[in-house]
Amino acid sequence: MNKVITEGIVLMPPAFSDGLDVWSSGDGTPGSDTYDGAINAAFVPADADFSGCLELQKTDSTQQLRHMGQTPLLPGCYLQIKVRIKAVSGALPSVRIAAWAGGSGNGHVGGVVETGPTTSLTSYGEVVEISAIVGTGARGGVDMTWGRSASYGHMGLDLIGANGGVVRVDDIEIVDITSAYLRDMLSLVDVTDFGAVGDGVTNDAPAFEAADDAADGRRILVPAGEFYLGDTVSLNHQVVFEGTVTMPTDEMLLLTKSFDFPTYAAAFGNEELGFKKAFQALINNADHDSLDLAGRKVSLSGPVDMQAAVPNKTSYATRRVIRNGQIEAQSGAAWDTETVTSQATYDPSDSRTLSSVANIANIPVGALVEGSGVGREVYVKSKNTGAGELTLNAPLYDAAGTQVFTFKDFKYMLDFSGFSALSKFGIAEVELQCNSYCSAIRLSPAGSVFSLEHCFISRPKDRGISSIGTGCQGILVDNCQFLSAEEAEDVSDRSSLGLNVNANDAKLRNNRITKFRHFALLAGGNNTVAGNHFFQGDSVAGGVRTAGLILASTYCSTTISDNYIDNCFIEWTNEQDPTPDFDTGFSFSSLSITDNVCLSGDVAPWFSYIVIKPHGTGHFLNGVTVSGNKFRSINGNIDRAERVDTSFSDLDFSRSKNVFFAGNTYHNVDALVANPLRIRHEQSSAATTWTVDPGNALPFGGRSRGVDSVIALGAITTSGGSSRHAMPYAELEQGSAKDQVDLVWEEAVRGEVQLTMRIDK
Repeated sequence: MNKVITEGIVLMPPAFSDGLDVWSSGDGTPGSDTYDGAINAAFVPADADFSGCLELQKTDSTQQLRHMGQTPLLPGCYLQIKVRIKAVSGALPSVRIAAWAGGSGNGHVGGVVETGPTTSLTSYGEVVEISAIVGTGARGGVDMTWGRSASYGHMGLDLIGANGGVVRVDDIEIVDITSAYLRDMLSLVDVTDFGAVGDGVTNDAPAFEAADDAADGRRILVPAGEFYLGDTVSLNHQVVFEGTVTMPTDEMLLLTKSFDFPTYAAAFGNEELGFKKAFQALINNADHDSLDLAGRKVSLSGPVDMQAAVPNKTSYATRRVIRNGQIEAQSGAAWDTETVTSQATYDPSDSRTLSSVANIANIPVGALVEGSGVGREVYVKSKNTGAGELTLNAPLYDAAGTQVFTFKDFKYMLDFSGFSALSKFGIAEVELQCNSYCSAIRLSPAGSVFSLEHCFISRPKDRGISSIGTGCQGILVDNCQFLSAEEAEDVSDRSSLGLNVNANDAKLRNNRITKFRHFALLAGGNNTVAGNHFFQGDSVAGGVRTAGLILASTYCSTTISDNYIDNCFIEWTNEQDPTPDFDTGFSFSSLSITDNVCLSGDVAPWFSYIVIKPHGTGHFLNGVTVSGNKFRSINGNIDRAERVDTSFSDLDFSRSKNVFFAGNTYHNVDALVANPLRIRHEQSSAATTWTVDPGNALPFGGRSRGVDSVIALGAITTSGGSSRHAMPYAELEQGSAKDQVDLVWEEAVRGEVQLTMRIDK
């Protein structure tokens, strides 16, 4: 680039032959003395070395020579001032390029260097060439750096040293040598050309903004150095970082045309910090809906407090996504679980509060709560230190009174719990590589529609995704893989969990989950769990298995369909009910389990694929569909596909309603249960009462509360062989288990009937 050529700017001063009235013996400003008619200056038209030159006698301690014209200095331009000079007689002076820096309103720009290197003249008649470079930026080789405040200069030279000597000076040359500094003048704008210093101290934010204003479609170059940005900087052009930037946490770097993780990593010279600042920009920039990791890996030395990275936001509800890369945890003490024990009091009437909490200041928000009568996945949602109260994400089922609780604060790679609410946030095509050091994601206490799509959560130490409040409302987890760190452990030794959900409307679809203790705990309603493969087996002969999917709400309104449920089971419980005995409501209701593949291998015979575990008395089935499932056990039979875990209580089968358990297939399962259940009963000896026993074929061991039909298969005869056409009546809930039906005839008869009985009304 050369402004003389591209913009027609005149840089070269006039020749001395044109007159000395434009050459000042002062600073060159209007009104200063000139050499026109001066007794110590004259134009020499012919010289052996110079075609025409100025002969000047040194009479002042600093003899100045300045062109009175204003030589323009534009941002990004670098001018070389060059002079040929020789001593003629008298004392030998020293010489240097010198200038006067002018700026706005023709005022002097102070505090800048206005002289070049000094050269001593050591002999008479020897032509010496001196030069210096003046420019806006502190580049290598620039002798006079004037910054952006200077817009022009009065250029010339100084004679210093002893007085009395006479020199001859050839015409002064000024040329644009900017091309010596910019490698590609057509595409790059360098921030140093606009005053950026890069010393790590000076606030270079104005220079960055000025470079962006001047870029006009070109790229911005941040050269080697450390550039401190004391203010938020928004760059609307592509930017290339060879140097790095530093800035306060609450100030932002908004790269609207280079918004991706590799650029931020280069800008801050650190992957972890670059990721935080890129996330900060994502939440504060309307120009981009997603942060592209560009296939790069982000290495984290400790948990990322996502809200602390954006101190100007405590909540957010605009769609934003982090996509396309890997986030990996590096070994370090920062991931260690923090464990606190504390005495607290629980009152079921205030079911989500722990009160009179000792040592409350040391209990972190987001910590898992453990103690007697505490269900799974109960977390501290918030705390009021002054009141000594903790708010929990879920009630406790049997913890009334005062006891010592344990609080475990797992460390998460991406921790959103600092936001009061976060909605419409997503992560897509990202692997969260926990490396057994940490957990993956902790959600905000409130918000909706967090989404995880085509992601891997690999080897989390404790949890994949934890919800400590209602930030899981409407959560979408699709086409993801949850890869356990406990695959080598026996089932009984595992403790990790894929995710938990407290709020409603969860969608878990087409995921693959390997060998956690549990895949998911869903405490809300209206859930869809479809197309997933979750497996949790081990190599222990006749081994135990844990729940893959836990439903922790009696009225769950949930569909579980088309899953591959492999060596684990569905557990339906009310362990987050503060008053677990049934008193009102719908009890265990509104669940559909359809078209799943359920497989187990080498398990204990009491293993079942569907387990209901009531924590209080009086509960019953009320609207349950189990159909189209394939139940298969290998390497040994199991007793039944479904059962009630009576560790705390049993179901009240006298109240079962709207239970449909049909169309399932059984292989190596002893009890082929169904409801309605079709049974053939053959009475070989004549009797007035035929007792029809379903064996173990009524679902969950329910009662015989209804008969849909009775039809004779062949003749019904007396003991003498006479046919009878009378119909029997049915007496329900017979036998010690109340699962039998008595068919009562008007006389003693024998024969075979097909009966359809049911456990509901």
